[in-house]
Amino acid sequence: MPFNFPIFLTWLRIVLIPLVVGVFYLPDSMMSGVDRNMAAAAIFVLAALTDWFDGFLARKWNQTSAFGAFLDPVADKLMVTAALLVLVQLTRIQSAIALVIVGREIAISALREWMAQIGASKSVAVNQLGKFKTACQMVAIPMLLYYGKVPLGGGLAIDTRVWGIWLIYLAAVLTIWSMLYYMKLAWPQIRERGGAN
Repeated sequence: MPFNFPIFLTWLRIVLIPLVVGVFYLPDSMMSGVDRNMAAAAIFVLAALTDWFDGFLARKWNQTSAFGAFLDPVADKLMVTAALLVLVQLTRIQSAIALVIVGREIAISALREWMAQIGASKSVAVNQLGKFKTACQMVAIPMLLYYGKVPLGGGLAIDTRVWGIWLIYLAAVLTIWSMLYYMKLAWPQIRERGGAN
């Protein structure tokens, strides 16, 4: 198993996942509700930054590897799934939203694996629609973890509860849209092979 700094960052992201969940289980004597929200949002943002840096540094330092290409999306999906489950438990999002986002990730991951096995992985490569969907959910989730108003000065503030809900709904719509887009690209192969194993 190769090990370099970009892969270390990916592993760090995986290690941070339990912390996002764990802060909500700390006793009230250790941390207030506001502090929990702030800590969870900060940890998630830190984890999301490692996602950007590991890919950037791997390309810049020419340290890309098959293992890194496998581990990176796994870490991303684990991070998003864990955060969505916390938000469902806190009743900050509906379970249907989490199901749409997580279900799509499972379906598209399976589709990409199958397409890779038949040598057609380029047909379902990540596109701009998928990247925009990811950006929406990666901004929405820390907003919903923070779940309060962020002062901007001059009496202005951003209500992360409102913006987070709008963005997670937009992410859910884009999730369905991008899934249909990928399925359309893969459909000729699916039809040709008739779903044979």
